[in-house]
Amino acid sequence: MDTRRQHAYAQYSEKSRQQGIQTLPYIWKNAVSNQQETTHQKFAALVLAADRTTNDPITLHTGAACKAFAPVGGTPMIIRVLDSLAASNLVDSIVLCGPPRSRLDDCPPLKRRIESGEVKWLPNMDTPGRSAEQGLHHLPDDMPVLLTTADHALLTPHIVQNFLTESLITDSDATVGIVTEKQMAASFPGSKRTVFRLRDGGFCGCNLFTFKPGGRALVTFWQQVEGMRKKPWRLISQIVGPDIVLSYLFGRLSLEKALNILAAKSGVRVKTVLLPEARAGIDVDKVEDLLLAESILNKAPVPFYKRRKPLN
Repeated sequence: MDTRRQHAYAQYSEKSRQQGIQTLPYIWKNAVSNQQETTHQKFAALVLAADRTTNDPITLHTGAACKAFAPVGGTPMIIRVLDSLAASNLVDSIVLCGPPRSRLDDCPPLKRRIESGEVKWLPNMDTPGRSAEQGLHHLPDDMPVLLTTADHALLTPHIVQNFLTESLITDSDATVGIVTEKQMAASFPGSKRTVFRLRDGGFCGCNLFTFKPGGRALVTFWQQVEGMRKKPWRLISQIVGPDIVLSYLFGRLSLEKALNILAAKSGVRVKTVLLPEARAGIDVDKVEDLLLAESILNKAPVPFYKRRKPLN
């Protein structure tokens, strides 16, 4: 681990202790050899930041040039995401798909990172799945990839480190970050999230995914069903037959069986990573989400995390 990363994490740990936040150990779990912290075990981060509609409720509410630039806690959402990724010693590089080049002047901090080479920018495609596929084409075939979105305004270095550490030791081709419906209800009562209600309970996605080299095919499969991600029963009906749909509707479908079905259909072994922080399940799609994110930050301020390559 280089000196700059040790110093950055030491600052993060000290601030976390002062604020009563449980610090994620920066070393690997005992089950993982120290020798695994090699270049091929680091992730390339791929961030989707398309601006897909002129009537986006977040841009209309905030007046931002595009959704990714909307301020949360006084900082553009995209900058919050990039700061959290750059603070991780498990993230080797960052690729950003979108927003349009014509909008970059409206976010000087982002433009400086792109011009310095700290972030590689690519134009977004017409759907998230196609943008992800394009991003993967610009990354080494043998490198694990972390995929997230620019509207993950409550992402923290702690969440990133937790998710990546667990993903590396999970026996799978791809991982999906989740939180439980109970976590969300306990932490943010009244918050409306998309919930997959299974036999084992309700689960919410976190817009956090990893793909090992053998898992990239999942992005191709994703493109076939991405239009139904907000309607769980339709998504399941597209992937499987009516018997499984009925099993889901009557609460008999388990998480393990759902993942086995997904593996059979996509050819990719997918496992979930249950994250301990409910805020990982909140993205900013609606004005209500924005207000919730603001209230969370006001109640428990997130410290500024220095990037590994600070800009002037």
